[in-house]
Amino acid sequence: MTADRPGPDFSVDDIPFSTYGSWFGISPVVAEKARAEDLHLVSHQNGMHAVLRLMPLDAATGERAETRVRARPGLLSWVGATGRIDLAYESPDTVRLRGTGMPLRVSAAARTLTPFSGTYFFRDAAADAYVFTSYETGRRYRVTVLSGTADTFGAQALGDADRGLTVAAGSDAGEPWEIAVEELDTARPAYASTVTFGKVVETARNSFADFVDRVAPWRSAATPAAELAAYVLWSATVRPVALVTRAAVLMSKHWMDKVWSWDHCFNALALAPGHPELAWDQFHLPFDHQDETGALPDSVTHSEVLRNFVKPPIHGWAFGHLRRRLTTPPGRAELAETYDRLERWTDFWLTARRAPGAALPHYQHGNDSGWDNATTFDPERVVVTADLAAFLVLQLRELADLATRLDRPDAARRWTRAAETTQAAMLDELWKGDRFVARAVDSGDTWDSAGLLDLMPIVLGEHLPEEVSGVLAARIEAHLTPYGLATEVTTSPHYLSDGYWRGPIWAPATVLIEDGLRRAGHRRLADEISVRFRALCEAHGFAENFDALTGTGLRDRAYTWTAASYLLLAEAHAHRDGN
Repeated sequence: MTADRPGPDFSVDDIPFSTYGSWFGISPVVAEKARAEDLHLVSHQNGMHAVLRLMPLDAATGERAETRVRARPGLLSWVGATGRIDLAYESPDTVRLRGTGMPLRVSAAARTLTPFSGTYFFRDAAADAYVFTSYETGRRYRVTVLSGTADTFGAQALGDADRGLTVAAGSDAGEPWEIAVEELDTARPAYASTVTFGKVVETARNSFADFVDRVAPWRSAATPAAELAAYVLWSATVRPVALVTRAAVLMSKHWMDKVWSWDHCFNALALAPGHPELAWDQFHLPFDHQDETGALPDSVTHSEVLRNFVKPPIHGWAFGHLRRRLTTPPGRAELAETYDRLERWTDFWLTARRAPGAALPHYQHGNDSGWDNATTFDPERVVVTADLAAFLVLQLRELADLATRLDRPDAARRWTRAAETTQAAMLDELWKGDRFVARAVDSGDTWDSAGLLDLMPIVLGEHLPEEVSGVLAARIEAHLTPYGLATEVTTSPHYLSDGYWRGPIWAPATVLIEDGLRRAGHRRLADEISVRFRALCEAHGFAENFDALTGTGLRDRAYTWTAASYLLLAEAHAHRDGN
């Protein structure tokens, strides 16, 4: 792809307009379930905060202009009857805006300013610019007028007031106006324009073009959503700042603006062949915050690390795939570092999450599984489940493989024995001949559910006895709708169309199960799951999850692990089809 092909159009109602490395985006989505009439500059430093409102004006009336918004990688445009405004990223912290025939009102999103909240506005005489300071993000937003005129309102106002400026053409109404908007800390030298607006757009488009060519060189007419999936990942990537220790792909630049400690694995896998360094950083970022017990945090974002829950240990499964997908195999030092981190994470589950005398670890809440409200957790929440045991078995096997590669034969034998013992205990204690059950740690009661989580041990693939994988495959097929795998059988009394993990289709469950089925030899079913999920994304985008019966995207509509999962399945299909 070249700058002559600017990439796919997309709706900013679904996907924020942003760029690789930036901590802010341009979007009408200003909070969870909150959508504004106008586009806003929305920052993700210190959380998600709408900072600036961007409102095109009718030049004749001064009122809000009716416009059509068009977005594609590198360029965002408001197009009206009498003019247009274009926006492009010059750098991760700076956007340029240029307008012809249409003024723009740039104002604080929050009207109310208190000593502890809101946005203050003033003219910065030293930089000959206008500055908004946000209590919520703890950052400044500097507007420099490059051409045209600016009329301010609410400068230095306290309390309740409109604050901002209107930029318009100068004495020659046909000439474009232009401004730069920067997100900065306390101060920096006055902004100086060094490139034309056209060059800014060209550079931004080429940056995305290079990214998608590296991440999805296999794309074709048979994988029509690949470029948009790549854009979702590219635009949600932020540079290292504060608690984010590495370049990070947030789950979204909507309100799900964190890195959760299993979501990151799918992004790492999708990026591995084309962007190995970025993929490596995705895998290791949560491990940078591993605590003294070996536990990973629940999530990491700009200024918050949450530890009240954990996430499932899929990291052994993920790293096994990652090191095979990386174009340059990890060196010995990288393998040793990863081995140490995985060993500590595994020891957490074998110590802090195993009751005395127990062979199997347990979850303390559905959130620990990543399937927060799955029906598996309805009777009790502190439970031993087969999915956890299966993930741990794969992690133990990966540790054994790494130990062998690191010339540690005693450790390799120890991890292999632990994997075999854990799998044997899973089958002995939780397999009932036609299904796996969950067992409460306190009461000892057991139960099953109509949820897909109970079938997740299929991830063991070739390690499962054939009779077990055959039963699981048949039960998994009962979850298959025209759009993919429902997380609760649609005939269940507990099924909810927008019930989070009680019905909707999710990307991670799809990828994990598809991989396990394929490794277990159930290729027909694996192929069908892949086909339906890819078609779902091609028709409905990359939402957090999807209605299992209609395919409608639900919740956050720009979710990176969904985009990553599409890329993984599409790439694998392209390679199989090519063979």
